[in-house]
Amino acid sequence: MKDGFITVACGAPPLRLADCAYNAEQTFQMMRSAEKAGVKVLVLPELGLTGYTCGDLFFQDALLRGAEEALATVLEATRNLEVVTAVGMPLRVHNKLYNCAVIIQKGKVLGVVPKTHLPNYGEFYEKRWFAPAPERPERIRLLEQDVVTFGAGQTFRCEEIPELILGFEICEDLWSPDSPSVKMAKGGAVVIGNLSASNDAVGKDAYRRQLVSMQSAKLLCGYVYASAGAGESTSDLVFGAHQLIAENGTLLAERRFDGGLLISEIDIQRLSFERRRTRVLEPETEDCGCAGTFTLTLSPAKLTRYVAPMPFVPEGKEDRDARCREILLIASLGLKRRLEHTGAKSAVVGLSGGLDSTLAVLITGLAMKMLDRPMTDIIAVTMPCFGTTDRTRNNAVVLAEELGTVLKTVDIAASVRSHFRDIGQDMGDHDVTFENAQARERTQVLMDIANQTGGLVIGTGDLSELALGWCTYNGDHMSMYAVNAAIPKTLVRHLVAHLARDNAERDGALHDVLEDILDTPVSPELLPAVQGEISQRTENLVGPYELHDFFLYYMLRWGCSPAKIYRLALHALGKKYSREIILKWLRIFYSRFFSQQFKRNCLPDGPKVGSVALSPRGDWRMPSDANWALWKTELETLE
Repeated sequence: MKDGFITVACGAPPLRLADCAYNAEQTFQMMRSAEKAGVKVLVLPELGLTGYTCGDLFFQDALLRGAEEALATVLEATRNLEVVTAVGMPLRVHNKLYNCAVIIQKGKVLGVVPKTHLPNYGEFYEKRWFAPAPERPERIRLLEQDVVTFGAGQTFRCEEIPELILGFEICEDLWSPDSPSVKMAKGGAVVIGNLSASNDAVGKDAYRRQLVSMQSAKLLCGYVYASAGAGESTSDLVFGAHQLIAENGTLLAERRFDGGLLISEIDIQRLSFERRRTRVLEPETEDCGCAGTFTLTLSPAKLTRYVAPMPFVPEGKEDRDARCREILLIASLGLKRRLEHTGAKSAVVGLSGGLDSTLAVLITGLAMKMLDRPMTDIIAVTMPCFGTTDRTRNNAVVLAEELGTVLKTVDIAASVRSHFRDIGQDMGDHDVTFENAQARERTQVLMDIANQTGGLVIGTGDLSELALGWCTYNGDHMSMYAVNAAIPKTLVRHLVAHLARDNAERDGALHDVLEDILDTPVSPELLPAVQGEISQRTENLVGPYELHDFFLYYMLRWGCSPAKIYRLALHALGKKYSREIILKWLRIFYSRFFSQQFKRNCLPDGPKVGSVALSPRGDWRMPSDANWALWKTELETLE
């Protein structure tokens, strides 16, 4: 449970219809396996102690007594196990029969949850045997134990981890528009278990998958779904033991047509953060039905869930292309509207031959097409100086020509030298003044050309640079509309590559220059070139953007602490980067993020394209003088 991770599992033990003793043994054996694997919450199938397809045997006293004896056997056999387990069984209460989830731990019953929504159609005819859950929870005596709570919607809270609250529902409860899980989530439940017996048919697995994923997203919870499998009657139906574990809309693990345990981890901290941030699950005024508490031994959860090394970039080509198309559409629509609203006659883009300026001019071109305006309304300005190489200069020129923009070349070297003389800057001193004077001169040139042509300066800086403060204040930091401001560096590359592929057949020259730009090292080119080659590589100075984007995503999107980000980075990127390297750049990330907020507090407008953005007007509001002592102290403990 370190860093908020709780290990959960769903299981589908083999069963024999109506053989309660056999089913009890399979149940407690699976619980023992789960305990050995470090599982803290285990969900088993609907009516698992008898079998779901017993039909009119549910009317038989022998079967009902057998189920109760099976429960007693399971309790006795697991009295030393702390895994909280939901076991399915039929239960008689007040001369009615209920389809129940019995929640057990350490040989005790924590509570009994009856099914609320009973199917009464087609092959499912539960109302023939079972009654729906009563409207209000009540206390009942079960076996020889003291009274326990019996009712739907009740929740179970962990004493050691107050944020860990469990809730349980049964099969069709999930299908209903007023699922009990909604009430439980409003009552604080962050992990919902579903005991199910859902048969397999063509396309039904996709429907279940969507339903479970969407419910976890809607309720900002972890959802553990365990369906019946081997041993159920195959007279008319086949049950494929479909098991699903989802978290806030993401499917973490899945298994079908195979019994056994399916294990993953639910991030309780992440879910709690999202609930605090969005406040979409306001508690109901009425009693939300907390039945009681349980205890767990605190121990680290081994991470088995997949953590994407580049969280901003979808891994499948189809998904990645779809993401690229959507981002390009959003960004170009934003610029289109800004050009319309201001009546700008031109869009001025500083073109360096690097990735960011390339993406900015491509987005500007898309906006002009939307406006049905000629590409000559784009003024691409290349401004060579001391660090500019032939490769980047030529790429900028070819790109502008292939797009059909107006190209202006303004060599700023003489102006910068004159400025150095004015302020007494030694040309041999390649300090921050040497670098930033060039960046500010370029911005002045762009602003003046925009004034000359009645246009807007289009910003090129991306989200990763803004997070690190890797921009010159009032230099490339400033523009009139920043189209890249919410696009992280790892995604910039894929957007340019996507457009390069799109132009492969239509315009071979444009494709080739985009490919060469993609192959060029990221650099501000503010220090003199060495033998015609780039001497200043950004990632050698501030660190790999792959790492910084990972840190940024988990810090801003999920509020993760430095220790948790470090652990996740090791899990996702530990084969590529050593522990020392990850920690080194994580420390630099936090140091720069806190010290450079003053640059972000006066950013120009720019379109938000994803869930992480740094606009001071809405997405990230932070005082410029916030102290990072707490984060620094935690980082020091990781050393």
